[in-house]
Amino acid sequence: MSRTEIASHRGGAFLWPENSLLAFRHALGLAAEQVEFDVHASRDGEPFVIHDATLDRTSDGAGPVAALEGAALRRHRLRGTGGEAVPSLEDVVALIGPSPQRLRMEIKAGADGRPYPGLVRRCAEVLGDRVARTVFMSFEAATVAEAAALGGFEQLVFLVETRPLRGMRPVDLVALSRSCGATEVGVHEGMADEALRDALRAAGLRLSVWGANHAPSIARALALGVDVLATDDPPLAIQMREGAISLR
Repeated sequence: MSRTEIASHRGGAFLWPENSLLAFRHALGLAAEQVEFDVHASRDGEPFVIHDATLDRTSDGAGPVAALEGAALRRHRLRGTGGEAVPSLEDVVALIGPSPQRLRMEIKAGADGRPYPGLVRRCAEVLGDRVARTVFMSFEAATVAEAAALGGFEQLVFLVETRPLRGMRPVDLVALSRSCGATEVGVHEGMADEALRDALRAAGLRLSVWGANHAPSIARALALGVDVLATDDPPLAIQMREGAISLR
């Protein structure tokens, strides 16, 4: 069984303002393997790193990200950062790209629940030769398939919401993941178990989890041997993985 990799979820959202350059700079100082972040598109199609489809929760702005041109988005400040702007994907790639850590990029849908036209290709253009060190993720099977057709990404992760996963057999999830070209399946940590892990591995697919943010859930994920653990508290997960804090 391979060693579980740690991904700093939104840069480490328990510790620093999520999806900010401030958070990413701190995350790069940790012994984690990946930095996770989310991408939406501006009105003119530029990729910006922010979790929500709207600006309201994490910035001084309001309304949909897609309602503003890139230049206007840059004028909005992230809360808790001392005045940092909402970062573009270009900003994040420039910061993380030269480091040994890899980018773990989730492409989001818009406020209307629909994928942004052309966003996958635009992200690949911004990434350039760093595509090969980027893990691509989406909850939309069609978006994963678009990335698979484009090619070049290190891994392609099909993220599965908890509710539909409850009624889905592992064999069905394997079939759906293969149909969109995924190489990895991502689920909430509470839905990961040995049966799912074994079914995915038998099919040559990796298993990753998010939502493992406290010692008990981190311990469960590590004991299960998931391939990647995305966590809001990466220092805690790293210490537990390295044995500095007991898994019991």
